[in-house]
Amino acid sequence: MTTDPTSPSAAIKSTDPLHGLTLAVLLERLVAVYGWEELARLVKIRCFSHDPSIKSSLTFLRRTPWARQEVEDLYVKWGHFAWQQTQTSN
Repeated sequence: MTTDPTSPSAAIKSTDPLHGLTLAVLLERLVAVYGWEELARLVKIRCFSHDPSIKSSLTFLRRTPWARQEVEDLYVKWGHFAWQQTQTSN
C-alpha cells in the first residue's frame, strides 16, 4: 500500500528548528549545551546570571516576549546545531 504524497494526511516535515519544541525543552537543551554562565553571557537577562534555574527562567521568558525572542533566536542560530552534534556524537 502506498501513500499519496499530495493527500492532506501525508506527513510534512517542517524545516523550522522550533517546530514541536516547548520553551522548556528549548531552554533545557541550551543549558545542556552551553551552561548557565555562557547563556548569561550570550543573552543578557538576570534570570540566567543570578541563581539561575529552569523554573524561574521559564516564568520570566513566558512573561517577557523580547527575552523569549532572544533565547529562541539564539537556539535557531547556534543551539539547534550544537544540540544535533551532541546527539550524533553519542
